[in-house]
Amino acid sequence: MSTQTKERPDVTTDESTDDDTPKVFHYVKKNKIAESAVMGTHVVALCGEVFPVTKSAKPGSPVCPDCKKIYEGLRKGD
Repeated sequence: MSTQTKERPDVTTDESTDDDTPKVFHYVKKNKIAESAVMGTHVVALCGEVFPVTKSAKPGSPVCPDCKKIYEGLRKGD
């Protein structure tokens, strides 16, 4: 009886943190945050990222540079 060895392709996984803390926080419509947190629905950020809300940003948290740029562009027109 012989044994064959199958090679698996290289798989990269991000194991830098054990929790689900996002690297950056995104701007989303305010009325969608609670719905996403409770129902698990996905929200669409200003930059186009789609995700469920799992954490709330604390003051000083890193912000997505694309979301920030779009948000600041929207506020200039008000």
